Amino acid sequence: MHFNLFVIPFMAGMITLTVLLVFLYIKWLSNFEAGDLKKIASNAFTLKTLYAIREVFMEGLIHRKVFKTNLLLGYMHMSLAFGWFMLIVIGKLETFFYTGKYANELYYPVFFRFFEQNPHKSGMLFIFNALMDFTLLVVLSGIIVAILRRLRPGIAGMKKAVKHSLGDRLALSTLWLIFPLRLLAESTTAGFAQNGSFMTQPIGNFLALFMPVQQLSIVFWWMYSLSLGTFMVSIPFSRYMHIPTEILLILLRNWGLKTNDKFTGFSEIEIQSCSRCGICIDTCQMNSQGKNCTSQMVYFLRDYRYKMLRHDLTDNCLLCGRCNDACPVGIDLTQQRILQRKKSAFEQPEGFRYLPVNQTTAKAEVVYFAGCMSHLSPSISRSMEKIFKTAKIDYLFMDKNDSICCGRPLKLSGQFEAAKKLMENNRLQIIASGAKTLVTSCPICYKSFKEDYHLNIRLLHHSEYLPELILQKKITLRSSGKRVVFHDPCELGRGSGIYEQPRQLLNHFTDLVPMNQEKVNSLCCGGSLGNLSMNPEERCTIQKATAEYLNSSDPEIVATSCPMCKKSIAQFSDAPVKDIAELVAANLQTGAENPKSLKHQKVQEMIEL
Repeated sequence: MHFNLFVIPFMAGMITLTVLLVFLYIKWLSNFEAGDLKKIASNAFTLKTLYAIREVFMEGLIHRKVFKTNLLLGYMHMSLAFGWFMLIVIGKLETFFYTGKYANELYYPVFFRFFEQNPHKSGMLFIFNALMDFTLLVVLSGIIVAILRRLRPGIAGMKKAVKHSLGDRLALSTLWLIFPLRLLAESTTAGFAQNGSFMTQPIGNFLALFMPVQQLSIVFWWMYSLSLGTFMVSIPFSRYMHIPTEILLILLRNWGLKTNDKFTGFSEIEIQSCSRCGICIDTCQMNSQGKNCTSQMVYFLRDYRYKMLRHDLTDNCLLCGRCNDACPVGIDLTQQRILQRKKSAFEQPEGFRYLPVNQTTAKAEVVYFAGCMSHLSPSISRSMEKIFKTAKIDYLFMDKNDSICCGRPLKLSGQFEAAKKLMENNRLQIIASGAKTLVTSCPICYKSFKEDYHLNIRLLHHSEYLPELILQKKITLRSSGKRVVFHDPCELGRGSGIYEQPRQLLNHFTDLVPMNQEKVNSLCCGGSLGNLSMNPEERCTIQKATAEYLNSSDPEIVATSCPMCKKSIAQFSDAPVKDIAELVAANLQTGAENPKSLKHQKVQEMIEL
């Protein structure tokens, strides 16, 4: 049996970590919904598990998504995660070839060069020895990058580094010590036992020239074991909890689980999977509040985990989804913040007595729902009515006179029950109309209808519907020839995945100019209903920056597909800001046009612009 007292800290840390993880996993799984448990049972023994294992390798070890963000940042994460994994794998293979046994003491591969001090000069052991040195070198290079990145975030392509808590900094320091201490322990051992390889042996020989390496080696082995044990104990109480939970999260996702309207054990696992890499910080437009801003999602999740989450931090977010797309772990950050708002929201269950009861709903093929914000920009709904009439569509303008909110703003504020009352009222009216298609001009309404209403009809935003009318030759547009840039609204683009349809529409009759920050990288207009605490000055800062960017390519028109975006950007835009419905209505070709009518049309365009 191989044993030395210095293995005790390592074993104590390993046992403590195992017990804590088992306790936490049982606790989280006990809070799963019955439907989620059924999904796990039905999918665990299918090919989905193999796909999940592949994803664990690609994301948990290789960090593919981080590589896409920045090569150096990706290398740093990969070298630490995959390098450590390979040290374990190679160490296990090395001990098997040395002893011929599949099972050895758990700590034996970790401290192999201490227990086996005979030189390994030939065969597979020589190869494994070299592989261990090479992998250790890779891990050490990753630590150097991590330290440099902490001191100067720009080295890894980041503007800001995460402000970690004291506990996280202690855990980070312990992690950074593990591998340099391993290098010193193996090198000092190699200095007298001659059992090192291409890196540890030369270092050991050098140290042996002026140091008592045999006496020092046991000191470094103790320090190495202590650092390992301390780090493992710190994992459940620090950012490094993401290491075991991300693996579980990937499995659960592949088995069909996702974040919904209830905070469950799955929601907890998703939050615990945040590595606090800080990638979400640079994408957040709340940075405009100043360098002391801590409203970004990385701090929201950190403060939740340490049970010090404040209401102002929960409310101070645009919910624009830029961080969602940037997160390499794929956490549904927007939904997590909404769920926390739900916990503190003040519900008003009796506050909707004004809702109509047993009202008569007209029949139509298409229901048009303009939405609250479209009523504040009535030129959009007027344009849609003009298009409907030109195309001879049998439509019902559902919220024309008695406008009722879709309910999503209430949901964004955490008032789920109040939102349900509004949604149910609207849902019954839509069903009563007998319509086969629902069209809306507001992306916020569109997302609400799509996710919360459970309607068995076609749901289309007008940026999807208008191209269909052109393809069906129900409307014809004349070319405007104007230089147009398109702004992707958050809820329509990142929130609903609609990017190409509005561009296809605009390409049909305008000169569409591409931008760098568009589609998933589109800037939020700043008028978001998601932020419950931002003051007008802070909103204006974001609105102005977005408008300036959109005007940077000198367009004749800034186009968008959201009434909120239109109002927000128009305040600071040099170029006129138009919804695509307005542009389509202004360029409708209605029969033969004589020069007089064309001149009249140009006058109308000038008035509208």
